[in-house]
Amino acid sequence: MTRSRVFPVAVFVLTFGLLLSDYMSRQVLSAVFPFLKVEWVLTDTQLGSLTSIVALTVGLLAVPLSLLGDRWGRSKAIILMGALWSLATLGCAIAANYEQMMLARFFIGLGEAAYGSVGLAVVLMVFSPRSRASLTGAFMAGGSFGSVLGVFLGGILAVQLGWRWSFGVMAVLGIVFVLLYAIMVNDGRLAGHQHPGNRGPEAADGTVDSTAERAKLRALVSTPSVISAYVGSGLQLFMAGALFAWLPSYLNRAYHLRPDKAGIAAAGFILLMGVGMIVCGVVTDRLTKHVAIRKWTAAIVFTAISFVALTVGFTQESGGLQLVLIAVGAFFTGGTTGPAGAMVANLTPASIRATAFGTLTLANNLLGLAAGPLVVGAIADRVGLVDAMKVAPLVSVIAIIALLIGRRAYPSSLGRVARVDTVENDTLENDTVAAVGSD
Repeated sequence: MTRSRVFPVAVFVLTFGLLLSDYMSRQVLSAVFPFLKVEWVLTDTQLGSLTSIVALTVGLLAVPLSLLGDRWGRSKAIILMGALWSLATLGCAIAANYEQMMLARFFIGLGEAAYGSVGLAVVLMVFSPRSRASLTGAFMAGGSFGSVLGVFLGGILAVQLGWRWSFGVMAVLGIVFVLLYAIMVNDGRLAGHQHPGNRGPEAADGTVDSTAERAKLRALVSTPSVISAYVGSGLQLFMAGALFAWLPSYLNRAYHLRPDKAGIAAAGFILLMGVGMIVCGVVTDRLTKHVAIRKWTAAIVFTAISFVALTVGFTQESGGLQLVLIAVGAFFTGGTTGPAGAMVANLTPASIRATAFGTLTLANNLLGLAAGPLVVGAIADRVGLVDAMKVAPLVSVIAIIALLIGRRAYPSSLGRVARVDTVENDTLENDTVAAVGSD
């Protein structure tokens, strides 16, 4: 099959669109927190748990379901996942109590569990390896943009029509994207348009060829650097999860904004986070074109800036200065996403790449997106949400330590992977030479 320049773009647009739906379904809940708190008399811990159950389910199931996606067919897995989370979001719209909402949220997590990893693997397979950080940052920014749309539209719909409509509209949008993807993308077309630099042992239908040698699953955690990338990325997203879940409520309580106004304001900060993912990914690719180890340096710098800005910002009195500092912190909070995805791609074999991204998703959710809302909610029940947000950024200190460890071990780790994955041997050897250059 002749490779088309249009098809990879279409794949990115559709896969990105489904990621928007993924996070719109996940984060619309934050916009209706005030309504649920009053109607069902819920504590902040219970509200936080409704957010965390999705991220927790995603984290626990990301690796096994990503492995199934690698073996069964990635486009088929994407269609099935999108249909499941859309129907589960519809279930949220008709939930009668906290327990039913929790069950529906579990099924949203089940549907979304491997989407980020399988979707990213699909995107990266049809583009050049040289753009991995940019593509990863741009793709994962869909999480922020989807959260923006979910919070923004959810807040407006909840005030105008009732909170149940917020979930119903998200469900319909998800089903539309699933139908478009099913019509335009399949595993055979993906295999035919795979970029030559990403060739792995894959069959004609897009699944991994069972007759070819497959990398062992232990390669997912075989080097200190890849483990550090998982841990550092996950811990840094702790604050992203906290902002996703609690920023609308924070603005509601600290600035006394109505839920719809608070949702709109919070959407602006989350939008900045998405823009930051894209910008930081592009900057990382430019800085690391000849010196690969700078991926780690970039991730460390982004994490440090977000830590300082958010720590200082949440200790300020309500006002313009605080909002500016939170905006700066939000911009850099997701800055590690692009570098982390690129590092994991470089440090793991091509034949299990979706599973590697599933492992990254596991860390991102268990350490970050699940832990952030739940831990901050639990602290808020004891000291108040305003004070809870003051201590939340401290987790970034541990993330910086993990990234420093990974940076130190990167040259040797990269060389080890180059010996394991002969398919990408030339690319990785060039990266290894660059990695030992001066930074």
